[in-house]
Order: sequence, then structure tokens, then C-alpha cells
Amino acid sequence: MRRREFLLTATAASIAAPALAAAPSRDKVLNTMSRATRFMTDKVAVNGGYVWSYLPDFSRRWGEMEAKATMIWVQAPGTPGMGHLFLDAYHATGDEQYYRAAEDVAGALIWGQHPSGGWHYMIDFAGEASLKDWYETIGSHGKRLEEMRHYYGNATFDDGGTIDSGEFLLRLYLEKRDPKYRVPLEKVVDFVIDSQYAVGGWPQRFPINREYSNGGLPDYTANITFNDEVAINNTDFLMRIYQALGEQRVLEPLMRGMGVFILAQQGAPQPGWALQYTTDLKPAGARSSEPPSLATHTTAACVGQMMTFYRWTGDTKYLARLDEALDWLDAMTLPKERQVDGFTHPTFIEVGTNRPLYLKGGGTWSGDQRNEISYEPVGGSWFNRRLDVARQRRELAALRAMPKAEATKDSPLFAKSGKPLNRYFVVREVRGSDLNISEAAAKPVADLVAGLNAEGYWPTPLHATSNIYHPDEAAAKMPPSKTATGQSIDARDTSPYTVKDPVMGISTGTYINNMSRLIQYLDQTRSTAKG
Repeated sequence: MRRREFLLTATAASIAAPALAAAPSRDKVLNTMSRATRFMTDKVAVNGGYVWSYLPDFSRRWGEMEAKATMIWVQAPGTPGMGHLFLDAYHATGDEQYYRAAEDVAGALIWGQHPSGGWHYMIDFAGEASLKDWYETIGSHGKRLEEMRHYYGNATFDDGGTIDSGEFLLRLYLEKRDPKYRVPLEKVVDFVIDSQYAVGGWPQRFPINREYSNGGLPDYTANITFNDEVAINNTDFLMRIYQALGEQRVLEPLMRGMGVFILAQQGAPQPGWALQYTTDLKPAGARSSEPPSLATHTTAACVGQMMTFYRWTGDTKYLARLDEALDWLDAMTLPKERQVDGFTHPTFIEVGTNRPLYLKGGGTWSGDQRNEISYEPVGGSWFNRRLDVARQRRELAALRAMPKAEATKDSPLFAKSGKPLNRYFVVREVRGSDLNISEAAAKPVADLVAGLNAEGYWPTPLHATSNIYHPDEAAAKMPPSKTATGQSIDARDTSPYTVKDPVMGISTGTYINNMSRLIQYLDQTRSTAKG
């Protein structure tokens, strides 16, 4: 349920290697982008959509788990992410190739849009029977990925797929105001509004379906969800709809959505936020690895969003208790000797005691998995987080010292004639002193141009793989697989794992990253081209 980060930071400062002579021409960059995109649209796409990675012969492919050949993935870096990149490329070049590619993405997403208006984790063009079969085989055997074990038949806010898809449709509609995209866009807006609880929060999945119990635990998918930035994404989306379309009907749900952040913050001595809540706003559990608790990373994210709400409204109620939250985060900081690899905070904090909670796992596959919550420290990023509380304190202090008119000057709520959306959603826009390409940026961009292979893709080491699904009786007799660190993976477990010697393959994340760098390069050289 944690949102998957996939994009590298594409900044001139992050690209190092001198050689101004290696700077490629704009024509070479444009040709590279066009070739790479033709490969993705003509060879990789399934009805306009994408998963995450592929073997070169397309014999296997993966989203978060292995996918059928008829499937595409909605979670990033899947289909909506590709659509956003195509629109970024269209804005950078004006080339209709990218607009057509974005339209293909829209067609795939619209085909797979749930009748309620949202999206599931993936879309299967072979139909519902094929998708149910995936759940009964690959999905049900993912030891780590409990959210994939049961087919609910509804849509989800988890991992941002529904909101990413809605934002993409919004951007595409705004390009040419093509009415065929307005109807599915309005369905997304309806989904966000219809799924909202009266108190202001949103469930993880909608329409509500509590039919599944994982290992005897209560179904959590109807709980009010902050995990994976559900509440943050939904309030941002409603604001973008108002900003771009001026739809008055989203203002009341937006205000309730902002208000639930205030209501969900716990009282002293634990003024933080939880991953999810019951509908009466008591911290609740989710998967067996996510106990009822407060979450340090969720608290930091909510502090940041509350500052955004102040910039939107100028209402100090959103800032009133943020010092309490930051003080609590400081108190939860791990001792220096426990801050391995820069991880500063435990993820989960027990309600009522402020004791960190950790997970002791057992079993080797989904059929015998046992997760036990423990007070004993366990390493790893899932159990600890990197938080910069000092930076948030500085930002809060600067916001309070700022005149309200300055703090809210960019708010869509106060714009007299609307406020355009950002030109790019994936690419960092180059401004000011970054306009001209530097020697430090030239060589790596040349390497990207040279690195596109004859087929038209950037070969990428696929560090993650998974066991091929076999029926339980047969798989139980097969030897375990080995991860890069030597851990044994039961042949019945279909969860992805890292390998020591990755094969080279095709990656949508690599395509998005590399295209983003090339687009940024075009921006950095555009002043020279005009001259």
C-alpha cells in the first residue's frame, strides 16, 4: 500500500561529467525521443496501456506483480504516468505524435474505468473472468502483497492510480477541450465526491465492500484512509478541478476533505496522524503488517499538506496545532546509534504508549504467512523512516512570518480568472539561470542519445523478478528461489524479489526518466535555438 516512487530527480546539478563537445543537437534529441516513443506505442503498449517492465521477448511482464499479456497497470509508473509524460513531451515539442500517444493512453483508461468512476490497480482487456483468474492464481499467492489477494470488483484510491488517471484526463481535456474526455473526467469527479464520508475522509476502496477477511482480521478497505496520501491526493485533485474548470460543486467536498485533517489529528500527548481510521476517527489497522497505530511518515505528510491548506485559504486553523505534531515527531526520533542509513524515525507508534511497533514475519508463502507485531527493533525502510523535522519547522516559521496576502497569492481560490495548471507534471520545468545547458549536463544527455538501442528502447537491468505461478501441490515440490541477499523464496510465493544477476529488459520507469531528462535538455537549450 505504500506509494511506489519511480522517477529520478532530473536536474542539471544531478548530471555530472564534463564535455561540452559531447552536447547533442536538438534534432538528435528530438529524433531519439521520437524513436523511443514509437517503440513504446507500437511494440510495448497493449491497447494504449502499459505495465512496469518487460523481458525483451515479451514472454513475461510485470506491474507490481507479474501481469498477463492482456493486462495493463494503473499504479505508477504504469499507464497514467506514461500519459502524463506524453503530454509533457507534447508541451515541450508540439509534436502531434505525443498527443496521439496520450489519446491512446486515455482510450485504455476509459475502457477500464469502473462504472463508479474510479480505477482498479490494473486493467485486463480479456475481461472480468480473466482478471478473477489472475487473483485466484498470481494475486492470491503474493506473500507480501496482501492487498492483491482478493478481487473486490470495485475501484481504489490506493497507490494513487485513480487520482493519477483523473489528473491525466483533466490535462488531456484541457489541451483541445475534446468533449469525449469530459464525460469520463466528470465520472472521476463524481467518484471522489460520492465516496467521501460525511466527516470528510475517504475509504481506500469504493463502492464499499467488506466481504473479505485476511487471516481473521476485519476488512480494512472501508476505513478512512490517509495511507499512501489518499486524503492528500484527493484534496489536491478537487482543487485542480476547481482551478482548471471552476466547478463550484467541488468546493464543499474540498472543504470537508481539508477539515478531516484537523479532526484526525490526535490529542496530546500523541498529536500525530494514523494511516487509517474507523469512521468515528479512531486509529485502525489495515494489512497484517499495519497495526492500529500512529505513523510518523503520515504525520509529516499531513503537516506538509496542512501548510498547503493555509496557502490555499489563509485560515490559521490549519497551522494551529502543527507545532504539537512536530514536537511529537522530535520526541519519536530514534537514538543516534539506531539511525542506520539515515533512517530517523520508527514507522509505527503504539496508541497510548508512544512505543515503536515492529513486525515479526513468519511462514514462507501466503498459505502459511503469520505476521506478529512486536516491540523488538527491526531494521529496514519499512520499519523506519527518513524525516526532516527541522526543515518543516523552518517552513512553518517562514509561513507564519509571511503576510497572509503573500502566502495566498498563488491560491486558485483567490484567482479572479482561473489559474492554469503546470506545464509539466513529470518533468521539472527549467527556469531562469538554468536555461542554458551546462558542461556538466551535456555528456549524460549525449549518453542517453547514444544509449537508445537499435530496437528503440533503453536496455534496463530488471532487478526484480518473481516466481512463475504453479498450482500449490506442484510448487511445493520445487526448490526455493534466492534473492540478491541470499534469502530463500518459496516457489509458491509470487511476490517480486530482487536478484543478484538481473536480466536486461524494457522499463516504463526508465523511459519516463530518460524522456524527462531529454525534455529538460530541450528546455535548457531553447534560448540558444531561438538565437
